[in-house]
Amino acid sequence: MPARTLLVAFVALPLATSVALRTSPVDGEDLRVRPSAVHAQPADSFDLLIVGGSVIDGTGSAARVLDVGVRGDRIVALGASLPRARAKRIVEARGRVVSPGFIDLHAHLEPLLQLPLMESALRQGVTLALGGPDGGSPLPLGPYLDSVTSVKPGINVAYLVGHNDIRRRVMGMEARAPRADELTRMRQLVAAAMGQGAFGLSTGLLYLPGTYSNIDEVVALAQAASDSGGIYTSHLRKEGIGLLDGVGEALEIGRRAKIPVVLTHHKAVGQQMWGKSVITLAMVDSARKAGTDVMIDQYPYTATHTGIGVLVPSWAMAGGNAEFRKRLAVPALRDSILRGIVDNILNDRGGGDLARVQFSRVTWDRSLEGKTLKDWALREKREPTPEQGAQLVLEAMLKGGGNAIYHVLDEQDVRRIMVHPQTMIASDGRLSQPGDGHPHPRAYGTFPRVLGEYVRTQRLLSLETAVHKMTQMPAQRLGLNDRGVLRVGAYADVVVFDAATVKDQSTFTEPHQYPVGIETVIVNGTVSVQDGKPTGVRAGRVVRHGSSR
Repeated sequence: MPARTLLVAFVALPLATSVALRTSPVDGEDLRVRPSAVHAQPADSFDLLIVGGSVIDGTGSAARVLDVGVRGDRIVALGASLPRARAKRIVEARGRVVSPGFIDLHAHLEPLLQLPLMESALRQGVTLALGGPDGGSPLPLGPYLDSVTSVKPGINVAYLVGHNDIRRRVMGMEARAPRADELTRMRQLVAAAMGQGAFGLSTGLLYLPGTYSNIDEVVALAQAASDSGGIYTSHLRKEGIGLLDGVGEALEIGRRAKIPVVLTHHKAVGQQMWGKSVITLAMVDSARKAGTDVMIDQYPYTATHTGIGVLVPSWAMAGGNAEFRKRLAVPALRDSILRGIVDNILNDRGGGDLARVQFSRVTWDRSLEGKTLKDWALREKREPTPEQGAQLVLEAMLKGGGNAIYHVLDEQDVRRIMVHPQTMIASDGRLSQPGDGHPHPRAYGTFPRVLGEYVRTQRLLSLETAVHKMTQMPAQRLGLNDRGVLRVGAYADVVVFDAATVKDQSTFTEPHQYPVGIETVIVNGTVSVQDGKPTGVRAGRVVRHGSSR
């Protein structure tokens, strides 16, 4: 390593008894700074100086009034009254909270190449988002990540590799176990994606074709990710009736594959399952005591969002759309499919009421966006019964499907899951822009909602705990020691917000609304949001697994 010049500067630090001297860090260098002390990086000047803010460093420690000095893309100083004369740019943060940028462990980034500024995430204070959830990801991953790099994303992005896309590539829509050669090929695809920068494997066992897999297949693929130091995130096979089995399966996959697990967007769907989070959280605690490294992520809303096809029994879709249409042409099979949809409307995502199913994106009839399945039934002069709803679901599927918001969660489960010590905050939101569809409000409001509703209004969480769940916890799950914290040597991903006013504004009736109170967002040392508005600078990067080790 070439020699580096050591430039010494002494800064008054009343909260620390000593100053640890460091040279400028190289990428990924673990500076091993003690979190209980405040350190100053020797520096001649600061490119950016955030002054007078209440610093919540992401570790869960109490807030402290400190200045934060940034040079390049790194934090180089933390201390009281850092010299302004050496700063090229000053961000005044008095009366505001200064925290690490938020890390979204479950983000739907599919429109990224069309929406490279990623404004719906950026304006929430998100500075790093993990794509490829629920079993869906680009394949091959490496060339796609190169494309993302070329468009210069607005925030940092990382990816998982998706089981459903791997299975579809090797087996199509076959509803069977893989042959030995097929399983080998799928394991090779997982390993290849890990080598290209994936952080682990995601599954969507509720969705096609992943729902056709058995646990042995998933364990084998999770082991391939584990061999490269990856994680496993699971959209459970069931989140309504069958939830406990779904959690048990994910925990067993983690145990057998010896891989860290995230129960992603954890919830209990449908009135029959409300309150069952007491059991699922106890299962998590028990598994952790037995040695399985399992955590949870969650969005702070009482509604889910997914395709309308989730109401159709999975067996009906085996083989793809052509086979689905053939089955519908057989009266006995069509009748069985309709009965399965009715059952899902009554006992699962339908919530027992057509008014609980709200369309978000319907390409073949935009007038339905924002309306409910009940609204559609009444428009067609049909009784809003589960049976009529099932007929309309089939009609929607035959026209190309669509996406919907399902109002089927209980607030007490949301609160209980949120306070669990292993729960992190994640949006499950899709990159969105005003006027495009009728998205779930989580796309615009997840992180500000936690800070405004569950910290300030309900006082369910302390501010320090909430920030910890949004920053260091997800960073550690990804194995990133240089993001998710405010400390010397860490990347300068920073959010300045007003704890007294921060809140979400997006609603289920008017979703296209940005939050308030997120005043400044800094990505890799660059001011990307100023006075609550994007500067237009895209300073994000592709973060690849293993690149900082």
